[in-house]
Amino acid sequence: MDDNRFDDRAPDVPQLTAYDESHLADYLRLLDAAEEGADWREAAALILGVDAVAEPHRAKTMHASHLARARWMTEVGYAHLLGCERP
Repeated sequence: MDDNRFDDRAPDVPQLTAYDESHLADYLRLLDAAEEGADWREAAALILGVDAVAEPHRAKTMHASHLARARWMTEVGYAHLLGCERP
């Protein structure tokens, strides 16, 4: 997997971005991995394409940031996808 397609940090803004739209499937994969109790290092490698052994700080930051954004999508971001404000 090409880790250049992921920023080191996911967006942290209150609206949906083009980056979010391009990573919806990845966000779902991160949520599934977290729900299943997968080790974050394995998820970082398989989903984000970053090696936690070679780049532990970067991998942890990327994983935490993208998982937080994935969770934001389930709470707020989905409304932007539907074209409405959060209820």
